[in-house]
Amino acid sequence: MTIKEILKERILIIDGAMGTMIQRHKLEEEAYRGERFKDWHTDVKGNNDLLSITQPDIIHGIHELYLEAGADIIETNTFSSTTIAQADYDMQSLAYELNVASAQCARKAADKYTALNPAKPRFVAGAIGPLNKTLSLSPDVNNPGFRAVTFDEVAAAYTEQISGLVDGGVDIILVETIFDTLNAKAAIYAIKNYFRKNPLSGGRGAELPVMISGTITDASGRTLSGQTLEAFYISVMHANPLSVGLNCALGAQEMRPHVEELSAIANCFTSAYPNAGLPNAFGEYDEQPHETAHIIEEWAKEGWLNIVGGCCGTTPDHIKHIAEAVKNFKPRVQPAVEEV
Repeated sequence: MTIKEILKERILIIDGAMGTMIQRHKLEEEAYRGERFKDWHTDVKGNNDLLSITQPDIIHGIHELYLEAGADIIETNTFSSTTIAQADYDMQSLAYELNVASAQCARKAADKYTALNPAKPRFVAGAIGPLNKTLSLSPDVNNPGFRAVTFDEVAAAYTEQISGLVDGGVDIILVETIFDTLNAKAAIYAIKNYFRKNPLSGGRGAELPVMISGTITDASGRTLSGQTLEAFYISVMHANPLSVGLNCALGAQEMRPHVEELSAIANCFTSAYPNAGLPNAFGEYDEQPHETAHIIEEWAKEGWLNIVGGCCGTTPDHIKHIAEAVKNFKPRVQPAVEEV
């Protein structure tokens, strides 16, 4: 069965936070560097994506923990695997390799769990992050017209990332944590252009499905670049995505009204993966798995969900509780689209 067919039958579970799980290993500079980068000229601690090359067993192990918890979809460890983001570590040249290595880590884990239970296929989503530079906002308060990057530069960086993800074997392209819709549009352009030029890429013969997930940053109900949720949805619907959803910034309690709104307006599948509540004074997340799951269970009862999981602060235990909470509820039915 295709993922579209499965989504019509049940709510699918996407995994939880990669960074939260990496932090549990308390890795130091030496571990990030590994043998290959032991003499690298800049510090690399904090470059979590690099661990797919230097500590692949750790990344593979995290994927397996989420799959064991019940995840149907696992995300590649590629949130910052672009030339633009890797410039912080002077590792731009590694962008393609990082994506291939991360996709292969996830692919190996997903295939193992699919083989254990063929009736429950597992999917790999190639994660494309928002970048550390924005096309809509100036980093210079004294020059609002200035941009640190161009649309073409962003599209080129995303194109390289997509190439690595596809070559590494992902099933889905996931454009996530979108706070600037123009960055997302560059990603969409890159995806469409890549598959137009590489119609048989990966031996699949067709464009991979695309998931799009935006971020409402505060109680105003807007993205950082100022769009309402409805405006954001209208801005990306031309991509004909598999799903449009929300992740990050908010806990499940705060995300609830936005999930309800999106469920009412989207004529594709919807997704939601909130943080484990809001961060405390130390930047940590205190919401317990049963608390997150209880809130999300209410969403499932209301019929708002197609894909659900967790973002910052969530763990395999959160995903296990969420999966258990929604398993007996039918998935959201896409609204009928009126003929014009």
